[in-house]
Amino acid sequence: MNERRVSTAESVLSHLAIVAGVVFSLYPVLWVISTALSAGSAPERRVLPIPRNLTLDHVTHFLSGPHVVSQAVSSLVVSVATALVGIAIALPAAYALSRFTFVGKEAGVRLLLATQMFPMVASAVPLYIVLETLGLLDTRTGLVVCYATTSVPFAIFQLRGAFDTIPKDLEEAAMVDGATRLGAFVRVVLPAARPAIAVTGLFAFMSAYNEFILAATILGKEEALTLPVVLQRFVGEHDAAWGAFAAGSILVSLPVMLLFYVVQKNLVAGLTAGGVKG
Repeated sequence: MNERRVSTAESVLSHLAIVAGVVFSLYPVLWVISTALSAGSAPERRVLPIPRNLTLDHVTHFLSGPHVVSQAVSSLVVSVATALVGIAIALPAAYALSRFTFVGKEAGVRLLLATQMFPMVASAVPLYIVLETLGLLDTRTGLVVCYATTSVPFAIFQLRGAFDTIPKDLEEAAMVDGATRLGAFVRVVLPAARPAIAVTGLFAFMSAYNEFILAATILGKEEALTLPVVLQRFVGEHDAAWGAFAAGSILVSLPVMLLFYVVQKNLVAGLTAGGVKG
């Protein structure tokens, strides 16, 4: 009887803790939604984020921008390209670090780790000079190159851990059956590492999609700006259109939310890949 009471009490406390965590996480989001759907330019001071005088004027204001479609396309193109470039470069590099022994392997790993110790903004000036020299300044290609400098090292570390968990026996069995090293990699290793690849691509997409400083520094054409830079235009030094900013924040978040929904099955498995070597 006592064990049952203890179990019930633990269950109630656990559910209360979960509910409290959900409320704590969603409260700011509800305020953003309330501000986006309420009339007026500034949010009112109140405890419950309930919209007042419902309106879609702020949404219309954000969508009525002269280049909002091309700017949304720019954000998606840059983010998807960054994820694809990062995955394409990281896959063979991570596989080599996981499976082969060669001179300079440990030094290379430490060097990659060192690149993750510095924020992206610290490399803004040298990247700007490099892009200007290459003629890639004020282009989406140049922005993808900048984002790849951080997405590739992260992807290599993430995928290397995933490859370490895949038994070598599976590849050796495939090669015994006549497959080449490349064939075993494509047919055995890549399907087994699919959750880690999905999560790595998701994080690379998100980091590029949400980045502001480099995008504001490198891009100058209005139609090529990414959405975070566009959102910043609604908050000035002396005034702020909080309603339009909130509406734009919700609209800008939709692609990431959709992507999370698509890859949610692989999210947990991909995040834990590499935690334990098998």
